[in-house]
Amino acid sequence: MPVYVYKNLTTGATFEVEQRITEAALTADPATGDPVKRVVQPVGIAFKGSGFYVTDSRGKNGASKPAGKAEAPKTDAPPPPPAATSSSVDATGTD
Repeated sequence: MPVYVYKNLTTGATFEVEQRITEAALTADPATGDPVKRVVQPVGIAFKGSGFYVTDSRGKNGASKPAGKAEAPKTDAPPPPPAATSSSVDATGTD
């Protein structure tokens, strides 16, 4: 059975109660009768192994990608033109 944590709204004290999932949440502290609220606890999950990172996800064709560096997207664009080189000719076309 799950263990639920409750907080006493009057004193701020917390306590645990083992309850069935189908049982209603407590509204009063069984010891004092003060109002209580169920406290949400983090789930203890440990993700181990491969498949939990963006680089480990499946590709578009359904095959797994190997872990590691992501490939750069391939393009069919032509290479950029070569950079202009400096010469002894100025902007007016004379030396």
